[in-house]
Amino acid sequence: MATIFKSSIGKKLVQSISGLFLILFLLLHGTINFFSVLDSIFGRYGSVAVDETLFSTGDGWFKLGCDFMSTPVISIMVPVLALGFLIHIAWGIWLEIGNIKSRGGLKRYEVASKAKTDSWASKNMLVLGVIVLGFIGFHLTHFWAKMQLPEMFGVGNYEDDPYLLLNVTFQNWWVVVLYIIWFCALGFHLTHGFWSAFQTIGWNNQIWLKRLKVISAVVAVVIVLMFTTVAINACLHANGILA
Repeated sequence: MATIFKSSIGKKLVQSISGLFLILFLLLHGTINFFSVLDSIFGRYGSVAVDETLFSTGDGWFKLGCDFMSTPVISIMVPVLALGFLIHIAWGIWLEIGNIKSRGGLKRYEVASKAKTDSWASKNMLVLGVIVLGFIGFHLTHFWAKMQLPEMFGVGNYEDDPYLLLNVTFQNWWVVVLYIIWFCALGFHLTHGFWSAFQTIGWNNQIWLKRLKVISAVVAVVIVLMFTTVAINACLHANGILA
């Protein structure tokens, strides 16, 4: 176990596993949020049953998805998810500091090296991670603090209408722009992080590496488009452009 914390491979393995875990969460979270767009298409946007029971027949698909996120099994996973974020962030900073030291300081890219052939995303993973982290706090105040936090810990006022939270959050265009910047930073982070994680756990032959880079780009684009579409759709509803 101590080897994991000392060797570079062990540190990267922890970073990779925690990163893949978070990507799965993003896919689940993005899919549930995208239900709000499907609700718009099929005329169910804003459909929330009068009762507060889970999985009511009067709820739209997005509301049903939020109910799923409120089930005990998922609620138990929230602390695990938070721990995963903390581990991924802390390990990323630790790895970046180690890389800077091993390459001779902050001016490491002034010398000819393999780093010059790396993608922009791979050379700026820490910067992209900091941007993503900053917006996570901004995002939590809009949704988690008004749904899961009151429900789990009794702190604050619980809001049972997720469509209302979407409308309130994205009613101003500049908020939508900020979120899109966040989504794009997240996408760039994923384009390198996804295939790099699989490379670390052993899928590093040339055939699979090329495939994984393509899959990484596809996954990143899908996640960015899902979240971006949700934000724009909610903005249009909030401003009366969509009924």
